[in-house]
Amino acid sequence: MLWPGTLIGAGAGYAIASIPGALLGALLGQALDRRLQLQSWAQVRERLGGRPALRNDELLFVLLGRLAKSNGQVVEGHIQQARQEMRALDMSEPARRRAIAAFNRGKSGSDRVRTYLRVLKAQPHAAEGVLRACWRMAWADGKADNAERDLIDLWGKWLGWTPQQLQALASDYAPERKPVANRGGAYQDALRILGVTATSEPSVIKRAYRRLLSRHHPDKIAGSGASPAQVREATERTRELHNAYALIRERRDFR
Repeated sequence: MLWPGTLIGAGAGYAIASIPGALLGALLGQALDRRLQLQSWAQVRERLGGRPALRNDELLFVLLGRLAKSNGQVVEGHIQQARQEMRALDMSEPARRRAIAAFNRGKSGSDRVRTYLRVLKAQPHAAEGVLRACWRMAWADGKADNAERDLIDLWGKWLGWTPQQLQALASDYAPERKPVANRGGAYQDALRILGVTATSEPSVIKRAYRRLLSRHHPDKIAGSGASPAQVREATERTRELHNAYALIRERRDFR
């Protein structure tokens, strides 16, 4: 791992007082690296530009913001999914504010996240949690386009995951490739699933979707001590809700 402050301190110390100076400079530089959490030259440039280092929870929402904006437009499903991730993490109000700021920061796509992800690679459980959240965001609008898939593939590579592992993970969240219901009248079935009618206002449909998604999201079920079978059922129910909402939104032509 690269420690910029340590290298700078050692070099400056050597120029001033040869080997003893290099040793002292390295120690001082290492203390600076730890205090400022500097692990790459990219982070040094960020700090010099006034941008603070990202915490792990902020990193997650920077990635989610980047995914949401990757195809050019952040839609209601993306925002709802970000809120759901905050609820699943049981964030305090200050943490929620940081997450919102990080999500908006991520939409700019200007953060260099490679170093952060390579550090996270040493925490396999946390890395998997980040990738799962990324796939949930990618499918939040009912489809995962190429830009989203390419980003997750790249981030997964930096986290040490193989393409096969990423694809297996993606299948946990991808809506099934079938109509919303097996019998006829898929649009009517979608309305039934969300508990709305063909004349319901878009705002009513959105509220119904959010309420049901919050109630049935697998992360919320898992956090309550549910069995694996119950989590699988919640996952299937969430896919059904995504499919229904996507179909209604397409038919009614609203965002």
